[in-house]
This record gives sequence, structure tokens and C-alpha cells, in this order.
Amino acid sequence: MANSMAATESWYQIKNLETLDSPALVVYPERVEENIFRAIEMVGSPARLRPHIKTHKSPDITRLMIEAGISHFKCATIAEAEMLAMVGAEDVLLAYQPTGPKAVRFAILIDKYRETQFACLIDNWDAAKEMSRVFEGRGLKVPVWIDLNVGMDRTGILPEEAIQLYNNVKGLEGIRVVGLHAYDGHVRDLDLAARTARADEGFAKVVALKEALGGELPIIAGGSPTFPVHAKREGIQCSPGTFVYWDKGYSDGFPDQPFEHAALVVTRVVSLRGESRLCLDLGHKSIAPENELGNRVYFLNAPGLKPVGQSEEHLVVEAGVGHGYKVGDVFYGVPIHICPTVAQYERAFIIEDGLVSGFFRNTARDRFLTV
Repeated sequence: MANSMAATESWYQIKNLETLDSPALVVYPERVEENIFRAIEMVGSPARLRPHIKTHKSPDITRLMIEAGISHFKCATIAEAEMLAMVGAEDVLLAYQPTGPKAVRFAILIDKYRETQFACLIDNWDAAKEMSRVFEGRGLKVPVWIDLNVGMDRTGILPEEAIQLYNNVKGLEGIRVVGLHAYDGHVRDLDLAARTARADEGFAKVVALKEALGGELPIIAGGSPTFPVHAKREGIQCSPGTFVYWDKGYSDGFPDQPFEHAALVVTRVVSLRGESRLCLDLGHKSIAPENELGNRVYFLNAPGLKPVGQSEEHLVVEAGVGHGYKVGDVFYGVPIHICPTVAQYERAFIIEDGLVSGFFRNTARDRFLTV
């Protein structure tokens, strides 16, 4: 039958499926720990890692990283920053330029969690002045990293324009520049040599700026795509995020990286549609929907399924005439993009020795915790 498993158990099989409703996000902690180990191995020391926690958003996964010796973290929201502080992270960079209410919330956060060293980004003078005013008004002098645009063209100041910003900020009372931040997420060449050449080109501008500013400012560089490139550089921190769970998009796009899939979505057949189609309980609310329909999920135990329609709670797939599937059959899906998929779920069920054994809360999927 097409829906039968292989004779030998696959790593992802869950033996007590009757206890797991679907759709569900499931996590395999042994694989998570192995991915953490491999990331540390690539950079040589946990001190050189500043993992972005936007992928997992979990206190439990953060604790695994801290237990592995990682003390520097990166995040994108105030809630993520607070979650990190709640579990005792020593050093947290909000990889965002907080303005308006976000600057006020960040100041409150810093004041509330005194044992964590917080920092944030800046990329322009007006924002720097506003942040300084807010922070100084609360008796704070907040560390900031100058965010550099090395080609992503999303945020950041051009390296050649950053010297003036640096000199201006030195006169502000509420902030102090402590480093340079360069995210090159636009560099996604399949070929590692081409990816390396493009990453090197952007990084050369960062190094030139560092030297122009006296050569002392530390550098945080890259994300997941260019992690293998920056991991080989001395004296910088790397901030991959997706490595902890890994996804199909990155395993296909960057086969040179040694990480394993550690998080899946579990879905069931809820209806049969004619002779060749199935309806699964995996709608827009259960898997990241930003990619085109055929590029959202890959089923490990049914790779031939072809998505043909999706709505909020349902995914219709083409299985072929004579497929043999029935209502209730289970599929294990690797998300193409894991980060926004995790944000769809308030918990991730733990799979140990093939059994559902508990769950991790994706606490920082919320926009507000206490601050």
C-alpha cells in the first residue's frame, strides 16, 4: 500500500500517534542538540556564536544552547528579547532599530532585567537621537551596533556613510556604539564558491570601515546562508538561526551545511477528493504560506504528493489514481520555511525515542510577554 511505512523505522516516525492531534509541530531534541554541536564546531567556540532565536522562539531550546556554552544571542522582537532574559541569557542583541513605543518598551525591558546585557541596532541619525532621548530619560546609556547595508537593502546604512553617523553618535548621552553589524541574507548562491565570493565582497567593506574607525569595534556578520563563509573568519561573531531546526528550503539551497531536520509538521488526511486527491488538515494557519503553493512543505513519507489548493485550514494534494491512502493517514512534512511555520504554533511537541513525551512552548511567538 502507498501509505505503508518502510520496513525499517525512519527517524521521524511517531509510535503513539493516537495521542497527537493534528496539525502539529513536532521537535526532535536529539537532532536539535546535534545541530547546536555542529554549529559550535564550525566556528570553533560557542563564544563566536550569536544565534538568532527567531526560528525556535523557545525557552527550552534557548536553555539547550546555554547548556552548550552559548551566551550571546540575537533576536527581532521585544518579546523574543524578554524571553531570552527570562531564561538567563547574558548578552542579547535586538537586531532592530527601536523607535516610538518600541524604544520605550526596550528601555523598560533593560531596566527590568538588570542581569542581561541588552543592545540594539542603529542606522540613521534621527533614530539615534530619538533612542538617545528615550534611554537618557530613563537613566540608561544603551550599547548600539551600527547596522550596515552590504547589499540586502532592507535596513542599514552604507558603510561609506557610517563614519559620519559614528562621529555624530559619540555626542549623544543615551547610547554608545559598541560594534558593527552586517547581515547579508541576500547572498544565497547554491554554489559555495560563488556564495563565498559575494560574501567576501560585502565583508571587505565592513573591514574597511572598522579600520577607518580605529580597528577596535567588533563585528557580527551573516546569517544562515553565509554561515560557512563567516565561520572561517577570525575575531567575528556569526549569527545563524535556522540551523537549530533546519528546513527544506535551506537543505536544498545550501547542501554544504551539515545540519539535520529537527522539526516537522504532522498532518492527517481528513477527506478523499475523487479518485486521485486528498484533503489534509494543513492550511495557511499551519505552514508558512509565503512561497508559491508547490513550495511550502515536503512530505518525507509521501514525496510524490503535489499540492493543488490551500485555504486557512485545508491543503488539497494530488496523489494519483490508485493511491491507496485513506482518511486518517498521517504525513510527516518538512517545512520549506521553518521560522514563520513555528510562529503558527504555540507549542512544539517533543519526540523522544519515537514517542510524544511532552512539549516546548514557543513563548516568543507572542508580541508581548510582560513588557
